[in-house]
Amino acid sequence: MDDIPISALSGTLIVLLIVSGFFSLAETSMMAANRYRLRHLAGEGHHGARLALDLLNRTDKMLGVILLGNNLINAAAATLVSIIAIELFGEEKWALGAGTVAITFLILVFSEITPKIIGATHADRLALMLGYLLWPLLRAAYPIVWFVNLFASALLRLLRLKPSPGHESAQLSPQELRGLVLESRGIPGQHRDILLNLFELEQVTVEDIMVPRGDIEYIDIEAPIDEIQAQLATSYHTRLPVVAGDPSNVIGILHQRRLLASALKAPLDIETLRGQLGEPYFIPAATQVYAQLQFFRENRQRQGLVVDEYGELLGLVALEDIIEEIVGKFTTSMPGAAAEFDWDEDGAALVDGSHSLRELNRLLGLDLPLDGPKTLSGLIVEHLQDIPEAGVCLRIAGVAMEIVQTQDRRIKIVKLFRPIGAM
Repeated sequence: MDDIPISALSGTLIVLLIVSGFFSLAETSMMAANRYRLRHLAGEGHHGARLALDLLNRTDKMLGVILLGNNLINAAAATLVSIIAIELFGEEKWALGAGTVAITFLILVFSEITPKIIGATHADRLALMLGYLLWPLLRAAYPIVWFVNLFASALLRLLRLKPSPGHESAQLSPQELRGLVLESRGIPGQHRDILLNLFELEQVTVEDIMVPRGDIEYIDIEAPIDEIQAQLATSYHTRLPVVAGDPSNVIGILHQRRLLASALKAPLDIETLRGQLGEPYFIPAATQVYAQLQFFRENRQRQGLVVDEYGELLGLVALEDIIEEIVGKFTTSMPGAAAEFDWDEDGAALVDGSHSLRELNRLLGLDLPLDGPKTLSGLIVEHLQDIPEAGVCLRIAGVAMEIVQTQDRRIKIVKLFRPIGAM
């Protein structure tokens, strides 16, 4: 070694540290790369993305060549530092110890921490280029990598840790997909809301989104014909449930467009009305919204009557209700339709007692319980165990409320006060 100048040894050491840093950067970048983005690029014909995916599908081989190169380079760098220390200070114990500390510091800073930070920060971009460099290295060192992996595989089998085939491309769970959508920066806010609503459909039943029985507009076939005609003239619904006396006794569904054709030919009477009734379509209250959407399509229906386990009428759900649950409320032609509400400047909001708790939580940023009654009115009645009078104040789940108006044993208007931390 006397013939090799210190400058040459130092230059060689720098080259070794750079090469070691490359292997560290490659390891971090490849493992942190977004595989779904790589699949998308590969599908568009990007050659670098295809090479990166091929390497990721052979994780054991890829890590084998990276770690093989990294450990060889680090060992060579440590040996080279020992030689430099001996050349400079002789075979002193303190010199060898100082050399060990120095090479540890250099490897940590220049070959481990810095390259890995860069690799993790720019993983997707670097993975597209690293495939071109790692594939030739893997082919050149394949026999050595294969031999080393024999022992690694045997040890994994001994420890019962052998990875299952295809584990690298495991599918994302709904919760993971939801988190991915929340963290995505390239999806417009409105589209993100629609996707998040789709993920929540599995936990939503028709009872959560139905129109309560007390709010259903229906026709009583036992009423005088002139009252029925007046109601039909002012109704904004295309389909109306028809009952016989008791609102729970639904005898059919009236489609007003079909009735119009008959009414133009002859005066409207009860018999003509009965002849235009269709069979009512009943839905169990526990049916999931996503499944009901499928049932509507299969049965060519647009609305159904929600019943409990005893067959008692609970409410009505229409195809439009499910669509609004996915895309949000949209403009409607119904007169007097309530607009989107929010907190006023005093931190209060006037809401109808029939509003669903899920909608209130979403629009006002509240955390009202959803495991019991589905509407605000039902929640208040359950909490008080009584039908309150106007002016009664209470607090549920940290939300202060005031009963503003009651009518016919029902809570009509409630004033909510924004709790601390609500949006």
